[in-house]
Amino acid sequence: MKVLLPDSVDLAGLTLPADVTAVVYAVDEPIADEHTDAEALVVWSNPSSQLRDSAARLKRLRWVQTLAAGPDAVLAAGFAPEVVVTSGRGLHDRTVAEHTLALLLAAARRVDLMVRAQIGHRWAGELGGNQPLEDPDHFRTLRDAHVVVWGFGSIAAATAPLLTAFGARVTGVAQAAGERHGYPVRTEADFPSLLPTADALVMILPATPRTRHAFNASVAALLPRHAWLVNVGRGATLDEAALLDAVRSGRLGGAALDVTETEPLPPSSPLWDEPNIIVSPHAAGGRPLGAPDLIRSNLEAFRAGRPLRNVVG
Repeated sequence: MKVLLPDSVDLAGLTLPADVTAVVYAVDEPIADEHTDAEALVVWSNPSSQLRDSAARLKRLRWVQTLAAGPDAVLAAGFAPEVVVTSGRGLHDRTVAEHTLALLLAAARRVDLMVRAQIGHRWAGELGGNQPLEDPDHFRTLRDAHVVVWGFGSIAAATAPLLTAFGARVTGVAQAAGERHGYPVRTEADFPSLLPTADALVMILPATPRTRHAFNASVAALLPRHAWLVNVGRGATLDEAALLDAVRSGRLGGAALDVTETEPLPPSSPLWDEPNIIVSPHAAGGRPLGAPDLIRSNLEAFRAGRPLRNVVG
């Protein structure tokens, strides 16, 4: 059996059976002709053009393991229906949770405005000195804040305890209501009663036809004027025009975006210059922790005919 491994990630800890041939390929180039007989393909940061080429030319392919939490790029490449696709869900939980916390704290403490002031050699006295213990008109602290996490999967499960440690109250939003990982979870049908109580809305949604522009003008209108939006999921889930209108009009406190609809974000985008919007360059993940273990366990299951982890249905 031949397995193709990407050169875009360190897989030094990966050990494979002696009868498995592992070939490292360049993710930004087409697979060499002599390796188009591979049965398994591992992908990480592959350009869409390379994925489409692989889908067209790897005729013996039976399994694709993406190390990304979201499999949208692989699903869009056009692999044959019989090819099993497994995602990297769980590999990015800790890194995305850390980045989410960083964005929330930066928004609450207005680190972005401090950096702007520093660049201009200006002492931003309005951001320091004596400050009110309670400020109901602004998002200024995670202490006693209500953080709503939209998309309550494994990343949210890693994020919620960090927010709790800072004194926040966390409510999840998912397709089914109930309790997950010790936190209450409600559905989007509850937004009219849920979102008006939120100080921050964190989005960790996958990119699917159902979630395209899930955050729109109607959702923005349900949030308090002081609330902040943080998106660490996929850029396609957010209507950027609606967000800009809400922030500029003062109907929303601000937003911290790790993902955008077009990446890299074009220099002409108005998101860059909006003082109440923080842009980070899709930096929340980028480090698939535990990738060798996932690849090895799924390879063993694949060869034995057992169910694989993270199969994309």
